[in-house]
Amino acid sequence: MVKCILEIQNLSVEVSGKRILNNVNLQIPEGEVHVLFGPNGSGKSSLIMALLGFPAYKIVSGRIIFKGIDITSLPTNERVKMGISVAFQNPPVIRGVKLGRILSYLMPDENKIGELLVKVKFPQSFLERDINLGFSGGEIKKSEILQVLAQNGDFIVLDEPDSGVDVENLRILGTIINDALHGRSALIITHLGVILQYINANMAHVLMNGTIVCSGSPVKILGQILNEGYAWCEKCPQVKTMRCEL
Repeated sequence: MVKCILEIQNLSVEVSGKRILNNVNLQIPEGEVHVLFGPNGSGKSSLIMALLGFPAYKIVSGRIIFKGIDITSLPTNERVKMGISVAFQNPPVIRGVKLGRILSYLMPDENKIGELLVKVKFPQSFLERDINLGFSGGEIKKSEILQVLAQNGDFIVLDEPDSGVDVENLRILGTIINDALHGRSALIITHLGVILQYINANMAHVLMNGTIVCSGSPVKILGQILNEGYAWCEKCPQVKTMRCEL
């Protein structure tokens, strides 16, 4: 029996009384990298918010199991303490808080921080800047990846890591992410799938209209989406995956 780090069971979520996720089922075994595709407005980011336990995202049915523990009712800070790390697509500007201060809190070893800066090709001077203030799109992505790597969580979620990034920075970020995820558990959320040029993923899922309609090979699913659009996914045969051991 495969042991899962994350299992989402029949999850339905509402925001302000509107159903945005409906009967979502997802299993991610330990040590695997999964990809979640979906058109804009399909509920991908909402799934992240529900996973993190943001109060506005009301779970009306279903469960979220993380590392064998039901976290459905836990507050956000407890979920993060358990090892969930998220790099958001559009993180906020945080005035008055230096990037270096956050990184030092997450990773007290300055030498390791320096090594991360070299890997991400991020100037040392950015440590003295307010988080994301005046950063370009690529710099914001690098800042988010730096924070996630410094946090060193057990389960990493990357929300649209290829959005708004130029070709050169995409290659750098993709290589860094692939190296960082080797042997680790992760969920990569993407609309276009460009990041998969650089990342080795085990399984892909497609979310449409608030529910997962298709699962299978990342390469095959991405190829079909590029050739036929997301309409193909509604008739895609579901792949029966092994149930996780709880």
